[in-house]
Amino acid sequence: MDKSILQAYIDEKRSHGRRDGKGGLSARSLHLHRNILHQTLNEAVKDGLLPSNPCQFVLLPKTERFHSSYYTADQLQKLFDAIRDEPLYPLVKITALYGLRRSELLGLQWDSIDFDGGKLTIQHTVSKVTKAVAKDKTKNASSFRSFPLTEEARKIFTQAKSVEKENRRLFGKEYQQNSYVFKWENGKPYSPDYITERFSNLLKNHGLPHIRFHELRHSCASLLINAGFTLKDVQEWMGHADIKMTANIYGHLDVARKKDMAAQLSGSLFE
Repeated sequence: MDKSILQAYIDEKRSHGRRDGKGGLSARSLHLHRNILHQTLNEAVKDGLLPSNPCQFVLLPKTERFHSSYYTADQLQKLFDAIRDEPLYPLVKITALYGLRRSELLGLQWDSIDFDGGKLTIQHTVSKVTKAVAKDKTKNASSFRSFPLTEEARKIFTQAKSVEKENRRLFGKEYQQNSYVFKWENGKPYSPDYITERFSNLLKNHGLPHIRFHELRHSCASLLINAGFTLKDVQEWMGHADIKMTANIYGHLDVARKKDMAAQLSGSLFE
């Protein structure tokens, strides 16, 4: 295989690689594509089908440090106060509290909640590429994780259970039976796109700064870092497979702790 063919493939993916037709792939995605090709062509070299691996000559864009928007604790409280009477309120609260991905939030089922043991386990997801897809597994092994069930979360889930019971009674045979925690009154699961669009509209209607629904997750991480927790702590809480990802997304937020470290070091050296 000629290296020019591989380079043309990477360049095409960089410009038009998204499945939704809205542009090219990110630098990180291109690196993943290149790695798969590299491993495959290495096997061809081992089998004597190629003299060398042409992937070593492919030029890739540099992976840029990711900068996300997020809410402070005060902004989150204003958000909670503004949407307290909205059906989306409990979903927003749980997402911000545990830093869940949208797929993890919508994938919450009653077997994920251990009221007696006081534990919330992330083990199901609902995601969308062209249509909603339910999975009895998480994004990766690190995403399968458990949290303590806080009193606030316990109240939200207890209320959701009570509402579900009443809706089952009201809708009768018309109720769509499933074990999801968050859903429409008739039992139909929420669409991932609906959550995103409704959240955006709520912010606009209440005059709140725009962030994406996914950035409630980033807001949770920023609060953990500002509270003094390490990137390793945040990695485990967020369910990242690699701490490099955590550092790339949230490393720039770790300013206050580094200032304290610098002050203590300076005090030790120049007392």
